[in-house]
Amino acid sequence: MTNSEPRGYHGIDIGGTKIELVAFAEEGHELKEVHRERIATPGTDFAEFLLAIQGLVGRADKALGLRAPVGIGLPGVIDSATGRQLSSNVPALNGRAVAHALKDALERPVAVGNDCQCFALSEAQGGAAHGQPTMFGAIIGTGAGGGYCVEGRLLRGANGVAGEWGHWPLPAAQLLPHALPILDCPCGRRGCLERYVSGPGMSRLHQHLGGGDETPLAIVAQARAGSAIAAQTMALHADLLGHALATLVLTLDPHAIVLGGGLSQLAHLYDQLPAAMRRHLFPGVRVPPILPPKFGDAGGARGAALLARQQLSGH
Repeated sequence: MTNSEPRGYHGIDIGGTKIELVAFAEEGHELKEVHRERIATPGTDFAEFLLAIQGLVGRADKALGLRAPVGIGLPGVIDSATGRQLSSNVPALNGRAVAHALKDALERPVAVGNDCQCFALSEAQGGAAHGQPTMFGAIIGTGAGGGYCVEGRLLRGANGVAGEWGHWPLPAAQLLPHALPILDCPCGRRGCLERYVSGPGMSRLHQHLGGGDETPLAIVAQARAGSAIAAQTMALHADLLGHALATLVLTLDPHAIVLGGGLSQLAHLYDQLPAAMRRHLFPGVRVPPILPPKFGDAGGARGAALLARQQLSGH
């Protein structure tokens, strides 16, 4: 491959139920999709998982016409000391040195980040926050996580966990007024924000206030139909989430925040969050724009390919 030929990257988004690969040709600074394939995630057998990735990448190489570097967005976090995967919703990956195994299996450069960081990078480059000096991508779905980008580049930190706001503890000032329980988190800690502000967290708040086991969409529908408990749930959830995002502003001061995950589809959040955040900021601190995602779930593989380009080519 000469310098005049188009380069390409494969981006792979790995989830608990599906794996999606998208192959991109690089045309100037743009990535053009040329191939997409989705398969079920081999959840319990690591050897089967590696074979599935090899098959996906092999077929993508043929579609792209070159042996391309690979970026992969993995769920959970990687132990910076051992390289082993932690807190993954894919059982086959837990405790495995996934990045090293994939590099050996694919025999090429592989860049690995978590799925939330890949979402943020995709929204920073060509997405909802394109052109912003800094941005934070806040995933609010089955869990809560994110990524921080400066001038379109993802900053991962010394341990690769920059953006894990969902595992900040919910402070007593938020727990006590509502008599909220201190919930255990799968990460091994207690009282993590994601247990309260994620999709399942919103449902837990509803039950705590006396409601049933409804989904966030059902809670919103009930509030519109006049349910006082559902309206109270929405107000409490917005306040807790507003406090969390206000803390992000005081920590990172991003120029924009892009929401991702299932709760990014709740239109009321874009109306209510600015005021909810303002209540937890001191005077003179402006709330950044709270934006819906441009790519949404489709951005995971794109962000993984962008991560490969950032880490492997210096773009």
